[in-house]
Amino acid sequence: MEALMSIEFTAYVGLALVLYAIRQATGLSNKYIPSAAIFLGVAFSIMESGSFSFEVMMTGLQYALLGIGSVAGIKYALERKGEDK
Repeated sequence: MEALMSIEFTAYVGLALVLYAIRQATGLSNKYIPSAAIFLGVAFSIMESGSFSFEVMMTGLQYALLGIGSVAGIKYALERKGEDK
């Protein structure tokens, strides 16, 4: 069970890092980040399970939501750190 939780945590942290890198490298508008996150999250979930089902789609959406939240958290933390100086 512990290994499974570690894999899931790694997946969403990896997705968050990829989304943040895409946002920084391409200047992608914030309104397109959720769409990219959903696409990447569901794609990763399909690759992880090797099939497609409702559960796989929901896992992909969970990865996407966690990734979006992480990117927003990083963004706001960096903006706040810049304001404190």
